[in-house]
Amino acid sequence: MKTRIIHIVAGAFILISLILAVKVNINWLWFTAFVGANLFQSGITKWCLMGVILEKFGIKD
Repeated sequence: MKTRIIHIVAGAFILISLILAVKVNINWLWFTAFVGANLFQSGITKWCLMGVILEKFGIKD
């Protein structure tokens, strides 16, 4: 469940930042890069800040 929520949130952030980059300002692509870097880091270290936050809200795997 937790992994599914993380994927949904990351995908939504990427799509929203791409829309904002096209419609508002190209600098929103930095947010897209930030999300991608966090996904990369999470895959390497197996640690995810969003996972920690979701656990504090009582959401388990």
